Amino acid sequence: MRCTAKARRGMVALAVVAGLTLGSAACGGGGGGDGDGKKPQSSSPASKTGGSQPNPQEGQAEAPIAELKGPSGLLLRITAAVRDSGGFVTVNGSLKNDSGTVATIPSALSGNETEIMNNGRSLGGATLVDSKSKKRYYVLRDTEGRPLTTTGFSTLKAGESIDVFLQFPAPPAGTTDVSFQLPLFPSAVVKISG
Repeated sequence: MRCTAKARRGMVALAVVAGLTLGSAACGGGGGGDGDGKKPQSSSPASKTGGSQPNPQEGQAEAPIAELKGPSGLLLRITAAVRDSGGFVTVNGSLKNDSGTVATIPSALSGNETEIMNNGRSLGGATLVDSKSKKRYYVLRDTEGRPLTTTGFSTLKAGESIDVFLQFPAPPAGTTDVSFQLPLFPSAVVKISG
């Protein structure tokens, strides 16, 4: 009886593995009926414009829509502010140390909310201000209180640049110009696309 139970468990495990293998092969999307095998490439541009997760390479070749000079030679270049269908605005850009020495990232950039500050250095203190609707939009957070922005950087070497992103709730559809504000940096008007 014991051997039969072990054999039965082995057969069930084998059936589950076989089912998962067939299921993943069926959902793999390898061809889609057109036979040229180019279908995965065609979905790439859509993920760049419609997704809420920015590609780290975005913002490097684009001309900035705003440049903000901050303390210690820090330069924030905003290259895009894109509204997506999910009701969010994602701001992409880069933060560069334009000085000749190591720059320590000020903790003020994280803002003054305890929950965001507890998650380390970030750009969590940024806001978008819609003067037309008289509303201020703060960086979104995930369910554990972490800001939906670039985190985990405390210094930048001389000349070093990092790609950054920040995600906000979207203002009303009719609003295209908002003021981007980050502590210790001057504010700048950015145009929302999408």
